[in-house]
Amino acid sequence: MNEAVQAQQEEMMVRISEIEIYPEHLDEYKTILKEEAAASVRLERGVIAIFPMFQKDNPAQVRILEMYKDQQAYQSHLKTEHFKKYKTTTVHMVKSLKLVDMEAMDLETARSIFKKLKK
Repeated sequence: MNEAVQAQQEEMMVRISEIEIYPEHLDEYKTILKEEAAASVRLERGVIAIFPMFQKDNPAQVRILEMYKDQQAYQSHLKTEHFKKYKTTTVHMVKSLKLVDMEAMDLETARSIFKKLKK
């Protein structure tokens, strides 16, 4: 791995948010989360990805892959209006939340994943 890639990987912040939603709020929660994720990627230069998913066999189990350029980009994200709106409007919908910080194993391959999505 070259030094530039290694330095970038050390700065990047990657997290998986593990969220359980009360089933009666699931549709509304998914709508709000989709809006927030789209706004974050579109409007924030330091947000590389906010990729929400849910388990096929248990849709109330939501996972979000979050990738930020660095810690500063993450801190900036927390201060945006779209994130604040998401947090305040969904707080009563969330049964549990666990934030799991991750380390990328292969940033060079990750770049090719995003390039493939553009095709």
